[in-house]
Amino acid sequence: MPGRHITDHQMRLFMKLRQEHRVEVAAAKASLSRATAYRIEKNAQLPSQVKTPRGRRRPDPLADIFDAEVVPLLKAAPGIRPVAVFDEMLRRHPELSEGVRRTMERRIRAWRAINGDEQEVIFRQVHEPGRLGLSDFTNMNELGITIAGQPLDHLLYHFRLAYSGFEHAHVVLGGESFVALAEGLQNALWFLGGAPLYHRSDSLSAAFRNLDADAKEDQTRRYAELCAHYRMTPTRNNKGIACRFR
Repeated sequence: MPGRHITDHQMRLFMKLRQEHRVEVAAAKASLSRATAYRIEKNAQLPSQVKTPRGRRRPDPLADIFDAEVVPLLKAAPGIRPVAVFDEMLRRHPELSEGVRRTMERRIRAWRAINGDEQEVIFRQVHEPGRLGLSDFTNMNELGITIAGQPLDHLLYHFRLAYSGFEHAHVVLGGESFVALAEGLQNALWFLGGAPLYHRSDSLSAAFRNLDADAKEDQTRRYAELCAHYRMTPTRNNKGIACRFR
């Protein structure tokens, strides 16, 4: 009907009726005008698929001042707060409404996102429960621990869960070795009552230092078998980077 918008239902009904009737008959049965029916014949797009872009309903209150006055102010004082900019614009232009404050704040944020100072990019580490456990050895000689007046030459094996922060320490009387790692790791897992999905170490670089190729391969195989026994996937730090517990 003239002056009324047609619906998707009317259009689908017309197109169905059109398969058996002439345009005029199908239009009448679908409550459409003949002109609308012929228009549908040329363009069968549903009304819901034809959306007119929404334009601004009222004039932009910042059109005359943002580029001319606000932007130079932002460039001159990069750290200035949006509320201070708004107060300054109110002082210069008393006719401005308080209602444009949020509009100005959004416009300033958008401008700074493109033209402002470079922002520091941070890739945050997100740890999941039960996913990662870490092992490392620490030389304790700097503490000057003695027994009966004699210095105690020892290491400290340290295990930690990345998510919960659970920690377990084990004194090692000797150097860094696979045996020391296996003993400390198993004690930590038994005390914990479970095992993480992944175990990370520094590749036992100190333990492998004086071994030949066959011995290193044997140690690597034994470490892989130890992790497999506890259903952990072994991983290692990047070369030259040790574990850091906090």
